[in-house]
Amino acid sequence: MHTGLIPISALFIGLNGILAFALSYIAATERTRARVWHGESKEDVTTQPDPLANPSAWVATIERLSQKLSLGKVQEDGILQRKVRAHGNFAEYVPQGLLFLVALELMNAHVGLIWLLGGTLTVARVAHAYGVITKYGPSIGRATGFFLTWFVYIIGSIACLYYSASSLI
Repeated sequence: MHTGLIPISALFIGLNGILAFALSYIAATERTRARVWHGESKEDVTTQPDPLANPSAWVATIERLSQKLSLGKVQEDGILQRKVRAHGNFAEYVPQGLLFLVALELMNAHVGLIWLLGGTLTVARVAHAYGVITKYGPSIGRATGFFLTWFVYIIGSIACLYYSASSLI
C-alpha cells in the first residue's frame, strides 16, 4: 500500500488526463482527415476583419509604435498563426503534464517514472513547437511532439490512477 499525500487528487488528475488525451486524439484525427492544420477551416484567416482598415487615433498610434519596435516584416504568410498555435498547444498540454509530475511526486511514485515523464514532456513540447513553427502541415517535429505528449498523458494518467487506488485501498 502506498501512503501518498494526495490520492483523491491523483485519481481525478488521472481521469482528466485520459479525457484530455481522448479529446486530443479526436481533434488530431479530424484535423488530419480534413487536412486543416491550423484553425477550424481554411477560411478562418481570410474572413477576419482588418482592424487597421479604419483605425482610431489610439489604434494608429499603437500601430506606429509597435512597428518601430518590431524586428522586421513578416517573412511568410501563416508564420504568425503557426507561432500562436505553438504557444497555444504548449499552454493546452503542459499544465496537465506538470500536474502528473506533481501528483506522482507527492504520491511517492518511483523517481525514475517522474524523471521519464518530465523529460519526455519537455522534449515533446520543444519538438512540437519547432515542427509547428518551421513548417505548415505535417512535420517530423510536430508528430514527434504530439506522440511523445500523448505518451506522457497515457502513462501519467495510468500512474496517477494506480497510485491513487493503492493509497485508497
